Amino acid sequence: MKSGYLSSPRYRDHLTGYGHPERPDRLDAIDRMMLKNGLIERVTPVSPRLIDLDVLSKVHDLRFLNDLISLRPSSDFIYLDPDTPISSESLATARWAAGGICQAVDDIFSGAIQNAFCAIRPPGHHAGISSATGFCLINHVAVAARYAQEKFRLKRIAILDWDVHHGNGTQEIFYEDPSVFYFSVHQYPFYPGTGASEDIGEGEGEGATLNVPLSRGSGDREYLNVFENILVHKMALFKPDLIILSAGFDAHQMDPLAQMEISTEGFGKLTRIVKQMAGAYCDGKLVSVLEGGYHLTALGESVATHMQVLLE
Repeated sequence: MKSGYLSSPRYRDHLTGYGHPERPDRLDAIDRMMLKNGLIERVTPVSPRLIDLDVLSKVHDLRFLNDLISLRPSSDFIYLDPDTPISSESLATARWAAGGICQAVDDIFSGAIQNAFCAIRPPGHHAGISSATGFCLINHVAVAARYAQEKFRLKRIAILDWDVHHGNGTQEIFYEDPSVFYFSVHQYPFYPGTGASEDIGEGEGEGATLNVPLSRGSGDREYLNVFENILVHKMALFKPDLIILSAGFDAHQMDPLAQMEISTEGFGKLTRIVKQMAGAYCDGKLVSVLEGGYHLTALGESVATHMQVLLE
């Protein structure tokens, strides 16, 4: 199994200030565990690239993007909301991240790799059509989905989101779109307050959104039950041409920002289920994108476990 790995020093250029949980150290922790477990030698590098604004405008409002560009601080930080600071290179960092994920899509469809993990930052799944919030500036998985649809003429894409927080931005972008199936399992009630089970899409997209909110304290057993007894059956009906995974690791039992109890091994089991679905419906085509995960040791170990399964 050839697995791609997207990583770059550029993804450290988004600075958030002392004490912010979404910081460059997250990627350092991942790199350390990739090296410790001998995974760097086994993966195929994916090259980052700067995404064009016209590609981003397929997902985000162009005025919103221009506003982000105009906000570029020359020094210090500007806060888009109480949780989301930007520094001088933040938007460029997000554009290099989105472009790298699209490169991973290209590499998969060229046959160079079968799946990929993208160790990028800032995260993206809270970014909406005209909003940057919750640490997120650009919705990377949404950009990659639209890019793949247009370039490779895909009819059905599944975006699966196991981050502890609901991906309200991703849901908003595809809420009326039947060609993109959005699934989220998340702690509820919790930030950002969205993701109720009755939110299933609207118009032509009704039924193409599946939210499974779980109460605090849920762990491996509850998550595996959702994947094995709910998601698997939905995916059998949808049969995607590509799976994109919003892989947040902040539902880990050690994470400081949430109250869930997934173990490192639990993330490996969830990865195996997603990989099996990709094998069944889209020849293994799977792009996994880092979202949350704020306990550095737990994040590094969880990503290493995730990567080991992708390489099997």
